[in-house]
Amino acid sequence: MDGVQEEAIHHTALKLADEIKHLSIYKSFYSDVQKLVSSPNVEKENFKQTLQQAMKEKGLDTKLRNTVFHWVRTQSKHCRLDPLTSLSKASAQWEKRIHKSLNSMCTDLETSLAKVRLQSEQDILTEKWSELSTYNLDLSKYRPVYAPKDFLEVLLTLSGYVPFTRDDEPKWEFAHLPLKVNKIDQLRKLFPEWSSGEPLLGVNPYMPSTVPGFSTLEAERISLGERVVALGYAPVVQEYLKKGSPQCLRAKLWSNVLGSDIKAPQVQYFNRLKKNVLEVDLMVDKLIFKDVQLTASNDDQYFVFEDLLYQVMLCFSRDVEVMQLLKGNIGNPPVVTIKGKQTSPESLTAFPPSGIIPFHGFTMYATPFCYLYDDPVQLYYTFRAFYVRYWHRLHYISTHPQGIVSLCLLYERLLEANEPLLWVHFRNININPIRVVFKWLMRAFSGHLPPDQLLLLWDAILGYDCLEILPLLALAILSFRKENIFQVNTLQNVDAVLADLSTISVIPLLQLALMKP
Repeated sequence: MDGVQEEAIHHTALKLADEIKHLSIYKSFYSDVQKLVSSPNVEKENFKQTLQQAMKEKGLDTKLRNTVFHWVRTQSKHCRLDPLTSLSKASAQWEKRIHKSLNSMCTDLETSLAKVRLQSEQDILTEKWSELSTYNLDLSKYRPVYAPKDFLEVLLTLSGYVPFTRDDEPKWEFAHLPLKVNKIDQLRKLFPEWSSGEPLLGVNPYMPSTVPGFSTLEAERISLGERVVALGYAPVVQEYLKKGSPQCLRAKLWSNVLGSDIKAPQVQYFNRLKKNVLEVDLMVDKLIFKDVQLTASNDDQYFVFEDLLYQVMLCFSRDVEVMQLLKGNIGNPPVVTIKGKQTSPESLTAFPPSGIIPFHGFTMYATPFCYLYDDPVQLYYTFRAFYVRYWHRLHYISTHPQGIVSLCLLYERLLEANEPLLWVHFRNININPIRVVFKWLMRAFSGHLPPDQLLLLWDAILGYDCLEILPLLALAILSFRKENIFQVNTLQNVDAVLADLSTISVIPLLQLALMKP
């Protein structure tokens, strides 16, 4: 048995070594190790031990460990769900419908999906890059390709793609999908810090510390967090985030656990994305401007970041690395010709190059990062890493246990099992319970919760590396306001009861949901 295990470890190590050679850090890392090997700190007679010690002193050991950590997280876990392979058909049809809608809009507006900008347009855009809110665009005829409610309607028809669904089963639930989701007892084990009532940031800012020398829990967490930041080891950072991050350390902790530290190559790549924005006019540019104006610009918490959001979202649309990183998870974008370019391989582009077509509210995935980073490059890479790790799962049809379909099913099961009277009430008034919370789930509560509470929620998502927190919080909010929900009998009135989440405290509610007998 030991021999088999050693052989498996050996093969994994070989695969890892080969994978690292294709990562962006490899060239600089290899160069640093070469310099170290030729230094007096590494002895020929005791090569292995002295090299390891020298790597630790230079910080290369931590860099390598973090690289392995991030590589392991990117290895997808394949789930065998044969009865649901036909969901790929639903996904393909939805994707086709989106592309058709885009093409129809282009035809109606007599414009192109992609075209070279005139030099005069490039000059104006370059001049206004830092204040794009003053860039004059007529967006009156542009509309979002789809909204969360449109996506929900598609998800609610998934029963038609499951071959063994009976005719007498309800079609307005996800219960007919043979997906495995956790029960409340399993969630208690998954989130022990909440279910056991441990002291956490976000409960009470004046909570006293149990550690001698610290007056409050926050002071204790800041001191520990500073040591975690100095260590710079991503798995330790991830563990630390389970109990919440102080605002003063969150930016460094997030970029560390996501591997979004900025060096010269990242700055150069971002500048290339910017150059592409300036040179090529994509149809999605108008959709991005429209979305920012409809969401962040109208939000009291985020309107001041309008210019920054334009820069980040426009560059994101050009990022081919996003499509490469998500290959197999986001469908296949069409290839189009850039109008005005001479015929050559460079005149063809995936549309959009990132593979991601923005929907109404898409910008809200990026807005909270504006509270953490002033530098658009650092903001961009941390947002991109978060999106690639988590957010794409919230608006693509898949059987992934962290995907939107599984999260909807988890929410339904939790509501039915833990708030049966509320479940029955929704049944009696003929309201599908998922309609009440879907916009929260699809946007990970961004734009619904106050920024300070949202950032605590996203701390937890990073710490536990888990999106199941979203339906758990949705359940907790409904439980908290159920007496008011019992008093109304229309979807419009239920939405009114749940419209204002400004008084919601995320961490106490999550603790209550898991500690409730």
